[in-house]
Parts: sequence; structure tokens; C-alpha cells
Amino acid sequence: MKRTILNVFILLAILQLSAQVQVSQQYICPPCGSHCDEAVHDKPGVCSHCNMLLIRKDQSKTIAFYLQDGVEVLDFAGPMEVFSYAGYKVFTVSKDKDPIKSQGILTVTPDYSINDAPEADILAFFGGNARSAYADESVINWIKKQEDIQYHFSVCTGAFVLAEAGILDGKTATTFHNALDGLENNYPKVDVRRDARFVDNGNVITTAGISAGIDGALHLVAKLQGLNAAKRTAYYMEYDNWVPGDGLILSEDNPYKTSGINLSEYTGLYEFKDGAKIKFEFSEGDLKVLIEDIYYPIFQETNDLFSDADGEPIYFEREGGILTGYRLEPDGKLFRKLK
Repeated sequence: MKRTILNVFILLAILQLSAQVQVSQQYICPPCGSHCDEAVHDKPGVCSHCNMLLIRKDQSKTIAFYLQDGVEVLDFAGPMEVFSYAGYKVFTVSKDKDPIKSQGILTVTPDYSINDAPEADILAFFGGNARSAYADESVINWIKKQEDIQYHFSVCTGAFVLAEAGILDGKTATTFHNALDGLENNYPKVDVRRDARFVDNGNVITTAGISAGIDGALHLVAKLQGLNAAKRTAYYMEYDNWVPGDGLILSEDNPYKTSGINLSEYTGLYEFKDGAKIKFEFSEGDLKVLIEDIYYPIFQETNDLFSDADGEPIYFEREGGILTGYRLEPDGKLFRKLK
């Protein structure tokens, strides 16, 4: 009896501590260059100024994009879009602060040089005249001096920069299809893979060329914030070609391990606002809702708690283990399942 009472007190203490942690959690707006970038919120939701989904402040990362003259536009622009929407702070670095030309078209003025760049959680490198970076001793020395880097990330021939700095020694990697032989021949300590969209070694991620950088960036978001965050980002970008997990994952933190829950049981016709009806459907491993002939993704958070593309919660309810409907607020109206 005493042990039972003690267990109850322990459980209550854990729940109280959990509640305190949730209350103290802070949320921020993904960087958009507006004044809302500085705002801090005490609960999840959508920014009232720019309509972006708020993210947890503790999950935000700082990413340094090293850019060299001639860098491929989509190599860095694709991942930049992914990381920006996911709520990470991205800044650009080059050997100096002189403007560079991306593919001879786009002029980019780096935020920092290698002499004054701040610390970053993640270092990213990209293809397009990558030799000017990996053949430059001062650039390689700068990379080697960086401390407390959580992840190294490369797109296309940006892998050569990581290889030259020794970061890929003893690891598996990939690169642009026309550069695979060069990476293999010049860096024998690297296990080069020719059939991978991206390769995840744990804290080092390399991708194939150009558009594959988007896939690698989404994969890193999935590792850091969970699969739902990556799916929301892909949906926001309308990047329909992304296949979650379509890469070589050698690390233990695989974000695509299935929960074993049968999402098809949530399908069916349900009531909706103003007397309307909506239909939940299950296809290609995801739950979607059909509203006025448009499909919207629905993401499972835990058990019967789901969220929509904007992060708004959906609370499914059961009676005797059978789904009876859902609520949009914990104590809100119950929209019943019709069939």
C-alpha cells in the first residue's frame, strides 16, 4: 500500500515537472527579415505577422553556408529555402566579402569572410567551381579550426571540400554524378557511393548534385526536428518529388522508422464546420484530408493527437476503442465520424 501511494506521488511529480517544462517552452518565427523575427512566443501556432508556423526556440540552429565564386544557384538556394522555413538562421561566408557570381548570373554579397564569421552549429558546402574552395589552403584551415560543429553538410562537389579537410576520412559519401570518379580517385579514404541521393554518416551528410541538396536538407530537418517538420517544409515548398528516407542512412538516428500504428483506421467521412463534410484518406503512407476538392496533409503527433500543415492540433476521440470523431480544440465541438 505504501509503495502504491509512493508511486502515485512520483507519477504526479513527473507530470507536474513535464507540465512546467511545456509551459516554459518558447517558440519563434522562422527568419523572414521582419520585426517578428525577434518575437518570442510561449506556445506553438502561426505568426500573426508573416503567417509562418512557429518553431521551438531550442530546436533552431545556426548554419554557415560557405559560397565560392561560381557556386551553383540551386545547390545552395534549395537547402537555404528548406532551412529557412524550418526556422534555422542561415548566414553566408566566403574567403572574403567581395561579391561573388553564382553561375555567372546571380550576384551574392557574403555576410562574412573566413576571418570574421561567427560560430555555427552546421557548416554547409556546395558545388560549382568548388576547386577554388578545396584547393585554397586558407579555406581548408578555416574549416579545420571550427569548433563544436554539430553537422557537416555538402551538396554536389561541395563534398570535395569536406574530403580535403579530412572530414570524410573513413566515411561514406556521394557527390555529383560527373564527379564520382574524381572523388573516389583523389580521396581513397572515402567510400564513394554512386547510387545514393544522399548519404548520412550521423553528423556528416553529403548529397548528389543540385536538386538532391533539397532532399538532404529535408533529411537533416527530419533528424533534428522530426519527420513531421520535414513533411511540413516539403509541403510548404510544394516539393512533391521528395521521398522521405530515399538515401543511404548509416546513422542510428533514423527519423523514418515506422511507429507501427495503422493510420488507415482514421479514414472516412466526418462532419466539419458549418454543416460541411470532409473526408480523411490514407495514401502513400500519409493521412490526408479532402476539403472542397483540395487535399491537405495531416500529421500524427502521438496516438490520437494529430496536427495540420499549420501545426494546429486535431484531437481524435474514441468510445470503447472505436473512433467516433475529432475536435479542433480539447473541449471544443465534436465533429462526428459518419462512415
